Parts: sequence; C-alpha cells; structure tokens
Amino acid sequence: MTDAVATPDLPVPLVLADHPALDLLNTRMVVDGQRRDLLNSDADAVRWLEQIGFGLATEVAEGDGQLLARLRKLRDCIERLLAARRENRVADPAVLNAFLLRVVPQLVWEEAGAPVLDRLHQGDAGHQRLGRLAYAAAELLAEGDCSLVRKCESAECSLMFYDRTKSHKRRWCSMALCGNRHKVAEFRKRRQSVAD
Repeated sequence: MTDAVATPDLPVPLVLADHPALDLLNTRMVVDGQRRDLLNSDADAVRWLEQIGFGLATEVAEGDGQLLARLRKLRDCIERLLAARRENRVADPAVLNAFLLRVVPQLVWEEAGAPVLDRLHQGDAGHQRLGRLAYAAAELLAEGDCSLVRKCESAECSLMFYDRTKSHKRRWCSMALCGNRHKVAEFRKRRQSVAD
C-alpha cells in the first residue's frame, strides 16, 4: 500500500542541495548503511513539495498513490538524465518532456486586476508542482554547470548538491552534518597521533 505511514526511524528529507531537482534525488539516501527511500506515501510527497517551496500541502490532492508514483518516476528520470549529462552521454529525455508538456504558459486574467503570465499553468496542483520540478531539472541539465553537481565527500553520505560557493570548493552536503563529523574525526586522529 502506497499510503502506509513512513517508517519512524527514517529521517525527514533534507533540503540542502541548493537545487530542487537534486533535493529530489536526495530523498533516496543512505540511512544506517542502507539505501532508503524517504518518500513512501502521497502524504510524504506532499510534505516534501511544501518543504522545498513548491506550494502548500493543502493545495495538492493526495491519497490514491498517484502523486507518489509520479514523483518517484520523475526522480528516476532526473537521476538517469543527470548521470548521462555528467558522463557526457546521450540520453532520451522523453519522460522528462512528458512532465513538461503537462504545464504550459497561460495568460490568467482575474476579474479585478491586470493579466498575469502563469508560466507553468496546469489545473491540477500536483501536476503543476511536478511540472515546476521538471522545469527546474531541465534548466539544470541544459543550462547548469554539471561539473558543480557533486556528491558529499563523506564516505557514509550519498547526498548530492550544486556547488554555488564562490570558489566552487564545497565538499560536504552540510558543514553542520558531514563537514563537522569530518573535522571531529580529523581532530581525534591528530590528537591520537600526538598521544602516541
């Protein structure tokens, strides 16, 4: 059943990749040495979309497992296309394009006010959120510098990030998490070697 309550020992997905498409890839991560999926229900999918700023949870219908299935399909597609792009291989973007086709620009003109161009219009809020995510992924793949897409240097971490630092030398998914652990481990190693 797709709407089962998420396993309580799984962490909340982290938003630290500096790009929503990479944050989506990070919803599948290593937890206690095992690769785990942090999106296990429509409710998880809705919460995650809200967490990354893609709409309020109340705006997206949930419950039949369709949103989760579409989000996982998009994640798998982005992962495959990004791997191909980073390895300078050609890949078929048909799945990503199918998500993009569902959201098209529309001129929205409310009764009292000026017209607004809704660049990613779609009547269904779930499709609109996934379309925005697909568009962000397409921009990354076509216009982003994929040499700045990196995996955290911690051997125990599987998280990806887009290095937006000025020097482009970011090493960790988060200094508060993996960076600090590395510094503590290095400090202990130095201290141990001095003691010996």
